[in-house]
Amino acid sequence: MRIALIHALKHSIAPIEAAFAFAWPQARLMNLLDDSLSADLARDGVLNDTMTERFLALGDYAAATSADAILFTCSAFGPCIEAVAAAHAPMPVLKPNEAMIEQAVTMGKRIGLLSTFPPTLASMPPEFPASVQVVPKLAEGALAALDRGDRATHDRLIVEASRSLRDCDAIALAQFSIAATAPLVADATGKPVVTTPDSAVQKLMKLLAAKT
Repeated sequence: MRIALIHALKHSIAPIEAAFAFAWPQARLMNLLDDSLSADLARDGVLNDTMTERFLALGDYAAATSADAILFTCSAFGPCIEAVAAAHAPMPVLKPNEAMIEQAVTMGKRIGLLSTFPPTLASMPPEFPASVQVVPKLAEGALAALDRGDRATHDRLIVEASRSLRDCDAIALAQFSIAATAPLVADATGKPVVTTPDSAVQKLMKLLAAKT
């Protein structure tokens, strides 16, 4: 199976490749990176028609490579990804967070949502069921630290931010780029932690097994 991975942050590539290597090493991966997507969203603050067209073009390119499925790893672009899914049905086209949300809501009614990218905390909470209370938390400065190559500061700021979510039933790490901090967050909070890469790989395996 060829899985097309489409990224808006370069930091997302290693975590999803690691998740596939652990759970589904037989999958053939292709990576498409356009980090101007996240830069433009951070600048503009809204998802517009132009952004959707850019996503549709990326989806068309991935489909043209004979991909069996597309996984977007950029969590702040839900409506754009939904447009790609509609354009390429019945091919599986996954938002990065949908499988994680499905897993998180089985763990309780109050879910902490931890992110380092502010637009994610605007776009993702509405994707949770209305029956769940989402508690958003931004780890300020963590993404800038990662961009500088300072992973130690990145991880420390995430852990510090997570401590305010200790009254939640579970904590969802909103981005692929922060998935590796899951054990640290679990230790700091004492709560179960779900991540986007692992959940997404498991869901793709199920969808494509059903397809075959």
